[in-house]
Amino acid sequence: MNTAESLYPARWWHALPDGRVQCDLCPRDCLLHEGQRGACFVRQMVDGAMQLTTYGRSSGFCIDPIEKKPLNHFYPGSSILSFGTAGCNLACKFCQNWDISKSKDMDRLMDAASPQTIARAAKRYGADAVAYTYNDPVIFAEYAIDTALACREQGIRNVAVTAGYIHAEPAREFFAVMDAANVDLKAFTEAFYHKLCVGHLQPVLDILAYIHHETDCWLEITTLLIPGHNDSAAEINELASWVAKELGPDVPLHFTAFHPDWKMENVPETPPATLAQARRIALDAGLHHVFTGNVHDSEGGTTFCPSCHAALIVRDWYDIKRYDLTPEGHCPHCQTAIAGRFGKALGHEGRAFGPRRIPVRLSA
Repeated sequence: MNTAESLYPARWWHALPDGRVQCDLCPRDCLLHEGQRGACFVRQMVDGAMQLTTYGRSSGFCIDPIEKKPLNHFYPGSSILSFGTAGCNLACKFCQNWDISKSKDMDRLMDAASPQTIARAAKRYGADAVAYTYNDPVIFAEYAIDTALACREQGIRNVAVTAGYIHAEPAREFFAVMDAANVDLKAFTEAFYHKLCVGHLQPVLDILAYIHHETDCWLEITTLLIPGHNDSAAEINELASWVAKELGPDVPLHFTAFHPDWKMENVPETPPATLAQARRIALDAGLHHVFTGNVHDSEGGTTFCPSCHAALIVRDWYDIKRYDLTPEGHCPHCQTAIAGRFGKALGHEGRAFGPRRIPVRLSA
């Protein structure tokens, strides 16, 4: 399939008097002449209108554990069909999926699949949900929304893994069809967003508040801690305190380890001690569920009861070693309700999917 064959009428744009068009999808507000592409590279002005160039095309499909997204309080132990396209509307110098998100090579999009094909494949492979991930799904929102609607017809849940860099109007339609989202809160300073992401902090904070307070979408947050850039105790405390005050103590927060990549290969990887310290700071700031990721840390991967502090879901990487919740999602020791979305039992028929990663190919 070539690019011309995959053009799809884009939404959220308007024409300008000078013949250009303005993209209204995200805060970048790209202004395009005929033939030009936006910063995301996948939204293009063609014949006077905005077109999405990656509709129906993916950089690959894989069955993953839900914990890999990461989502720790959304049907633990379940499996998820993950896919993405190409491009991104941020320019993070530390991107750890840069070969996909920074790609301007449409030939990377090897798998063609309609929304209905993806939904049927998820059902066929026994996946409980579909994840829109790898690159940021907001830039292929039309494709993601159509796929999410097709998945809902099959009883399949939908998960967005996103940086949350999207305007309010498209966000309303996008998150209305998502059952859960993990949003990257990349740092808690405007300087970081401006210098390292070529974006702004406030739009992301606004979207976090919108998702949590005005939708039914379950929310978890991830912050990749980069040594010397966003890992100071003061910034971590400010970030965690904002989450506790503006979103509430029950929103899970994940601190994950950076490894040298893309344009920041000269920065050392995050020490495990930094993640452990960040977790303690966030717990002291009032958050109930704080996790560490990309390192081996059983305590940092465990869900504890916020009342009696019993270990309820013990994780080793993506492997669940113990699951001790009632069918209603309560602590069996003190009956405290644990925030999240929980099934009657762990995973599929009481068994966790585990740490497997299963690449799959789809036919259109």
